[in-house]
Amino acid sequence: MIGFIGTGVMGTGIIKNLLAKGEDVVVFNRTKAHAQEVIDAGAKWADTPKDVAKQAEIVFTMVGFPQDVEEIYFGEEGIFSAAKPGQYLVDLTTSKPSLARKIGLKGEEIGTYVLDAPVSGGDIGAKKGTLTIMVGGQESALEYLKPIFLKFGQQITYFGGYGSGQHTKMANQIMIAGTMTGMCEMFVYAKAAGLDLEKVMKTLQGGAAENFSLGNYGPRILREDYTPGFFAKHFLKDLRIALEEAEAINLNLPNTAKAKELYDLLVNEKGLGNDGTQALIKLWWS
Repeated sequence: MIGFIGTGVMGTGIIKNLLAKGEDVVVFNRTKAHAQEVIDAGAKWADTPKDVAKQAEIVFTMVGFPQDVEEIYFGEEGIFSAAKPGQYLVDLTTSKPSLARKIGLKGEEIGTYVLDAPVSGGDIGAKKGTLTIMVGGQESALEYLKPIFLKFGQQITYFGGYGSGQHTKMANQIMIAGTMTGMCEMFVYAKAAGLDLEKVMKTLQGGAAENFSLGNYGPRILREDYTPGFFAKHFLKDLRIALEEAEAINLNLPNTAKAKELYDLLVNEKGLGNDGTQALIKLWWS
């Protein structure tokens, strides 16, 4: 039995892939109604993270913010209140490296195997089962779990001890910060210059400017589709973590800082945190 805690946009895609590929899955989500899609697909429901841990040999977590991760693992009804030696615990949330280390060390005390394994690829990758998975923690655990990872991921790479997967995801988010702001400014410029935006997008995607953001979120912008493949509020959280980690190792990342400033404006002043990351264009276009 596989346990899965968190049935958001990404979690739902992953769970449905696991179910379609023959796995029994028990799920928990803070709001049960948001889990109905995977329950209808065949997942079983558990009332708490503790109940998931009681039933599953492997427990995946994928929630919104580090404080959610902390509560799910360390809370009164959390995973560690029922975790057993030999169990596998995998956090897919993009979270703090320091929290990943805390979970890993607590897992060692109990005798569980722990991985931090954030993913990249958005809602499309989750649906298609083509996510990139960045892994930190116990390498032996990755070898055991790789057949499960391959049911929803395509590229699976081990980076080192606890927190290494999260550090790699921060590098990923730093890169995406640049492509998202670049894409939005490109559209703003092309529109002001009177160009055909569809033609511009297709032309750039066929040359050196090709990138994931343009290929996946550019068409959504032109359709005025701001549904979240990845929530803007979660991306802002990721950029804050990346900048905190950079400061801790004496790095100045001005482009990432500017992206964080723009997403802060989008989320906290415009109130659009539940839109997708592509909604950044709304800072220029109404």
